Amino acid sequence: MPQSQSELEEFFDLALDLMVIIGFDGYVKRVNPAYERTLGYPLRELLSRPFLEFVHPEDRSLLRDVFGELVDGRRNDVIGVEHRVICRDGSVRWLQWNTRTMPERGVVFAVGRDVTGRRRADAELREAQRMVEASRDELARLAEEQAALRRVATLVAHGTSPEELFTAVVLEVGRVFPAEHATLCRYEPGATMTVAISKGLADSFPVGSRWPLGNVSAVVFETGRPARIDSYADLSDRGAATAFREVGVRSAVGTPVVVDGRLWGVMTLASTEPLPAATEARLVSFTELLATAIANAESRAGLARLADEQAALRRVATLVARGTRPEEVFAAVTEEIGRLLAVDLATMDRYEQDGTFVIVGTWGGGGKHVPVGSRWPLGGRNLGTRVFETGRAARIDNLAEATGPLPEVIRETGIRAAVGTPIIVEGRLWGLMAAASSEEQPLPPDTEARLASFTELVATAIANAEARTEVAASRARLVAATDEERRRVVRDLHDGAQQRLVHTVVTLKLAHRALQNEETDLPALLTEALDNAEQATAELRELAHGILPPVLTQGGLRAGVDALASRMAVPIEIDVTVGRLPPVVEATAYFVVAEALTNVAKHAHAGRAEVTARIEHGTLAVHIRDDGVGGARPDGGGSGLTGLADRLAAIDGELRVDSPADGGTLVAAAIPLPG
Repeated sequence: MPQSQSELEEFFDLALDLMVIIGFDGYVKRVNPAYERTLGYPLRELLSRPFLEFVHPEDRSLLRDVFGELVDGRRNDVIGVEHRVICRDGSVRWLQWNTRTMPERGVVFAVGRDVTGRRRADAELREAQRMVEASRDELARLAEEQAALRRVATLVAHGTSPEELFTAVVLEVGRVFPAEHATLCRYEPGATMTVAISKGLADSFPVGSRWPLGNVSAVVFETGRPARIDSYADLSDRGAATAFREVGVRSAVGTPVVVDGRLWGVMTLASTEPLPAATEARLVSFTELLATAIANAESRAGLARLADEQAALRRVATLVARGTRPEEVFAAVTEEIGRLLAVDLATMDRYEQDGTFVIVGTWGGGGKHVPVGSRWPLGGRNLGTRVFETGRAARIDNLAEATGPLPEVIRETGIRAAVGTPIIVEGRLWGLMAAASSEEQPLPPDTEARLASFTELVATAIANAEARTEVAASRARLVAATDEERRRVVRDLHDGAQQRLVHTVVTLKLAHRALQNEETDLPALLTEALDNAEQATAELRELAHGILPPVLTQGGLRAGVDALASRMAVPIEIDVTVGRLPPVVEATAYFVVAEALTNVAKHAHAGRAEVTARIEHGTLAVHIRDDGVGGARPDGGGSGLTGLADRLAAIDGELRVDSPADGGTLVAAAIPLPG
């Protein structure tokens, strides 16, 4: 080998640059050690595969075109072409080549170098430059966003009305975010929402319009967290999806508006382009200011509403305290409720024992269709029946779904929604208070609670009126009973003891005359007078026994109960564990037992009975229980139990009768002991 050739071979092997000779057939003919070290493949593998197999797949098309131009003579050389190769260890490296075609030898000679480090440094430099530009953009965006937030915060601090604030927020959001459309909606009952303000889609989503929840708004409502949709192409037509697709919306983001811990509504941005990933977090800053403004406005409105409500309640309470007739109270309450709740109709209804309810108070335009005094049957799907069956408040948000005669009449007045709360008087369901509206939206969620404040006052007025009526009736019964008892005593005295005593006096006068005339019938006359006197004494004793037996006055309640039980035809079990009590207490307890045992003997058809009396918490508790047929009622038409209730009420006692059919009877009296 000539010396020049040897030197060339030595230079080829020792060169730090990569050298490779590629035949026109695409196979590597020779490589130097630097090339072999860079790719890491053994020489045999490098020479046995087309050189394009070592090129990164994304760069093969470029290299194939360049190599084709060198082979077919369109280019003699290439300067500075760069591409990636796949090394044996799987790593990727960048190589830069200068080539020279040798057509006479049918090869391409290439000299290259590894530029991976330089490419990486260039990439890092570009990334740094991009980050600097991004930082400048972010700072500008942040400054713009902070300025927008400051403007909104100023409006909040000045107490701007919610409507003005909603408009301002939507406009500021439109400036700050790359979104063509923005809406603020308030969540409503029934999985719906009402548009509070709209920008860009005002024709499709006018303010005040109501929509079913769907897509973004539904996800926010269900989770209480921000949500996004990046494609509306395949979504259902539920909610706003159709309107969004019609205007070319591609991406939408929604963030919740949370006021005092409750989900109030949703702010939604929509764009024909994908919205940035940080849109949700940035939008939260605006919804938080919105929530503060709404909370402040609701607080002010709530205070005003509370003041109005308290004033109305005071006016009603004043009527109740003055003992105003129930009819006047009913009319005043329905009017106060109608004006306070801003409804179209308010009624007060009383349940009757015949399965109907009567309108006792009404206010509003619909009142002419449901006048005071009109009677309506229970049954069907309506407020009156629901409250009657459950004893709880009820609402109907769509009166079109209600059934029954009254809803049919009310619908003719344009009423669409109604709420009713029960009126409970001393533990029993007396009636209901109802408020109804012709608005499309259901009545506010707190309507039941606000109605309840008035129904409590109404219940007090009814209870007071009933108590006054009952006191008057009780007094009348006591007067009648006293008069009747007085007449009975007079009659018994006249027909019995008085006649005996008159006869005794006449007989004694005859005996006195016989004594003066020394007549023989004197002993007989004295005997007759003595008999009449003894009979009169016995009759007086019997009369006094009917008022208060000696066994009670002498022996106390236990002795009196024993005496009553001894005259019963059925066995009586007695458990009276009290000693002597104040006379009025003993007498009242005695008459309770006497009346109850009389009912056992006359009506109960019982096999046994028991009487208990014990002192519990300063009260004498008297219970008379039997195993008879039951069905006894304190207001069942008889005067015995009613009279007992009156007697007990006179000393602040109470009478309770539990007497289910076929379940026996319990008569329970609670008599407070004097302090």
